[in-house]
Amino acid sequence: MLTVQRVVLSSRPGKYKYHIRNVLFFLCQGKNSHPVPDNFRVEKTTLSPDLKEDEVLVKTLFLSVDPYMRCRMNDDTAADYLLPWRLGECADGGGVGVVEASRNELLATGDIVTSFNWHWQTRNVINGYLLRKIDPRMVDGHLSYVLGAVGMPGLTAFLGVREKGHVTPGANQTMVISGAAGACGSLAGQIARLDGCEKVIGICGTDKKCQALVSELGFTAAVNYKKGDISAALRESCPRGVDVYFDNVGGPISDTVISQMNSGGHVILCGQISQYNKDVPYPPPLSKETQEDLCSKNITRERFMVLNYMDKHEKGLLQLSQWVKTGQIKVLETVTNGIENMGVAFCSMMMGGNTGKQIVKISD
Repeated sequence: MLTVQRVVLSSRPGKYKYHIRNVLFFLCQGKNSHPVPDNFRVEKTTLSPDLKEDEVLVKTLFLSVDPYMRCRMNDDTAADYLLPWRLGECADGGGVGVVEASRNELLATGDIVTSFNWHWQTRNVINGYLLRKIDPRMVDGHLSYVLGAVGMPGLTAFLGVREKGHVTPGANQTMVISGAAGACGSLAGQIARLDGCEKVIGICGTDKKCQALVSELGFTAAVNYKKGDISAALRESCPRGVDVYFDNVGGPISDTVISQMNSGGHVILCGQISQYNKDVPYPPPLSKETQEDLCSKNITRERFMVLNYMDKHEKGLLQLSQWVKTGQIKVLETVTNGIENMGVAFCSMMMGGNTGKQIVKISD
C-alpha cells in the first residue's frame, strides 16, 4: 500500500499538498523496436487538492496497460482517435479510482470512477464530467474488472463477436482466436461459446496458458504457436475448417489461420500486436497468398473499432456484468503492484507475459 504525506504550507487550516508519484513518458521508442521499461520514468511531485468548480480529487486504485499504447509511443499513432504521448509528460490510459473530495454536483466522496484518459499518477485532480461513475456491484466488488472484463476489453470482445462474427446458434461453427490468453481474447472465446459456437480454439504462447484456456475458460482446445507445427495443430483441432477468426495478433499466425478458413467465413480484425513494433501501416498489408484466400473464399475481413459502437456500450456492459456475476464468464488477471512498475508491466504485456488482463495495482 502506498503511503501519502500531507505537507502544511501555511498556518491557515486546510492548506497542504499531497506528495504523489507519476510516470512520465521519458524516451521515444521509434517504430522499429521493442519498448523497454526505461522508456518511462517515475518522479515524485506534489499535488494541490484545492479544487475548482466541477473538479474532483481522486486516489488511483488500478491502472491499465494495453497493446494500443505502443502506438502512442510514436509521433504518428496511425489512428485519428489516439494522441501520441509527449516526451516529458505524464502518460495516461485506463484507470479506476475513488473520489476523495469533490466540487462536482454529480460526484461525492467515496464514489468509484473511471476514465479512458487517467494520468499515471497516484492521485489526480480531474474535471468530474470527464469521469464515469461506477457501481461496484457491476463488477461484484472487483474494481479492477472495470478495466477488463466489464470495461473496454470486455466490450471489444463482446461487440467484436456480436457485430463481426456472424455467430449462428446451431450452425456448428468453429471460431479460432489468436492472442487467446490476453485481456480481449480470453473473453472473446467465452462469449463465442455463450453465443453458440460449437468449437472455440485458442492460440497462445505457452503450455500453461493453453491449459488455462481449456480447463478454466472452457475453450475446446488450445494451440501453442511456439511449439511444433501450428498449421498441423490447427488442422487437428479444426477438422472441418475455421468459420470465424478473432484476430488479435496479425502476421504469420493470421496467415496460417486464414489459409484454413471455410468459404463465407469472417475475420474479426481486432488487433495486430505482432506488428506494433514495426514501421508498417495499420492494418498491416497482407501477403499475396492471404489476399487470394480472402478473395477466392469470399471471406469478410473488416477492421473492428469498439468506439464505433458507442450506442451499444451500456447494454454491452450490463450483459458482461451479468455473465461475470453469474460465473458464466471467468476472469483472468495478471496483477503487478506499484506505480513504479508501470513500465515493467507494459513491456511484459507486449511480450505476452500476462495471462488475462494486465493490471497495475496502485493503492488499496
